[in-house]
Amino acid sequence: MNPLNLFVKVLKPTVAPGLLVQSSWAILRLVAGIMMVHNGIDKLADIESFAESYVAFLGLPFPIFLSYVAAYTELIGAPLVALGIFTRPAALGLFSTMMVACYHHYIVAGFNIPYLELSSIYAGVFLFFAINGGGLFSFDALFTNIIDKNALSGREKVVMRLERALQAEEATEEATAA
Repeated sequence: MNPLNLFVKVLKPTVAPGLLVQSSWAILRLVAGIMMVHNGIDKLADIESFAESYVAFLGLPFPIFLSYVAAYTELIGAPLVALGIFTRPAALGLFSTMMVACYHHYIVAGFNIPYLELSSIYAGVFLFFAINGGGLFSFDALFTNIIDKNALSGREKVVMRLERALQAEEATEEATAA
């Protein structure tokens, strides 16, 4: 497989119809990415304490190293997700970090929703972006279109035609009902 084709497949976002859908997708990506950054900053502020309290507590090897991996995944991956740059790989790293956090909360408090709530929500959001990419309002979409002019435009045209046909059908139904 051509490495450039693989690169385009990783960057290419899922094209969902509608300006409202794409706008809300971009807002979710931006908010989740911005809110996640402080977690990495907090970890780096006292890496030894985090390593002992969270990573070593779970019995994972190399707690200091894994603590730095988690902190930098959040510090680098979160802004990448917010901007929609390498969204899928960044979101996959953040999803993995949040799954470890969910596991830690489960070990500490059992199936206690207040402990699991935030890390589970973050995990779900980042899983969504790992699967779907950054959407049309992302740098990934821009890069994909620069690399392969037909990667997005053909798919986008189909989606836009389907959306127009749906709107025309709804308008016809409204006119018929009136």
